[in-house]
Amino acid sequence: MNFNFLTPVSDAVLAHKELIAQQALGKKIKVHSRQNGIPDLDDVQLAIIGVQESRNDVNYMGANINFDSIRKTLYTLFPGNWHTIIADLGDIEPGETVEDTYFAIRTAITVLLEKKIIPIILGGSQDLTYANYRAYDSVMPMVNIVNVDTNFDLGDANLPIKNNSYVGKVIVEEPYNLFNYSTIGYQTYFNSQEEIDLIEKLYFEAYRLGEISGDINKVEPLLRDAHIVSIDLKSVKASEVSDNQKYSPNGFSGKEICAITRYAGISNKVSSFGIYEYHNSKNDSASSMLLAQMIWYFIEGVNCRVADDDFTNEKYYQKYNVLVDDDELIFYKSLKTGRWWIEIPFLPDVNNKLKKHTLLPCMHSDYVIATQGEIPERWYKAFRKNSF
Repeated sequence: MNFNFLTPVSDAVLAHKELIAQQALGKKIKVHSRQNGIPDLDDVQLAIIGVQESRNDVNYMGANINFDSIRKTLYTLFPGNWHTIIADLGDIEPGETVEDTYFAIRTAITVLLEKKIIPIILGGSQDLTYANYRAYDSVMPMVNIVNVDTNFDLGDANLPIKNNSYVGKVIVEEPYNLFNYSTIGYQTYFNSQEEIDLIEKLYFEAYRLGEISGDINKVEPLLRDAHIVSIDLKSVKASEVSDNQKYSPNGFSGKEICAITRYAGISNKVSSFGIYEYHNSKNDSASSMLLAQMIWYFIEGVNCRVADDDFTNEKYYQKYNVLVDDDELIFYKSLKTGRWWIEIPFLPDVNNKLKKHTLLPCMHSDYVIATQGEIPERWYKAFRKNSF
């Protein structure tokens, strides 16, 4: 397999790996080293890749990115009762141009997706999510992205791509593979009213920080429906991270962001996961530990996945029909996990890529709302998108 653009994990990290406890995670990870090259990936389910690229950051000042402290911290953590095999494939260094870096990301992720390996990407500026999205072009026809962020990152799609405008490129550039885009934890004062209105007009989903902090379980159906999860570390409040990483006094707590990453891992659909906008510093222990724990919880989630979304066998689910005005809403509840879905009907006259009944993850509260005669907002937005 041609992964020539991946540089090995540093000797400093490998030396640290020798000193950690025998039961620690680092002893169980297959590592790309200078001495042994890229490990065999045949039985690997998760692969860590660092991307040292941030030239499209609007505040780029020429700083280099180094993930050594994150790796050292992650390696020292102890795994749970896990069955997945993990590889650390090292880093993608900045190419001659940012487009070269994008090409390397796209190539690596496409190969991993085809091998059914979930990439865990450490970035770099969040515009790298665009390259991650493009890796799906030849893999699946429609993609859902969840962005955990203070901002929508729509920007002006007519201008060159930046870390605060990459979503605009995702929406307008062919091939059009984006079905749904959701933002978790946005803060209104960081977003123009025009962007907020556009999100509404496109029937995308947006959840304010206060709404999610009040009930973190609300993110579960969103992440259950996501293929790509992209986390901007600026969504974490300043008190939780090291000096170089501080952005806003308001944001997710360490506990909340780890709950979100665990929900991302539990999702049967999530096939790539990225944490972006990392800025290393000399006194980096808080940020490194937080990122290591976010990755740990994502891996924990993957190990807790349950195949509960197969509705061909009636003994594994219950079906509920609810009449709301002239609409019949059909809900499914898994008897394995207790999770809920709602059916979005196929519209035969519409030329879209969803040529079947689509099941949209939802919460029990959506079913309760429907029984009270109210259309759940998630169903309405998905139905309208499906009608385009």
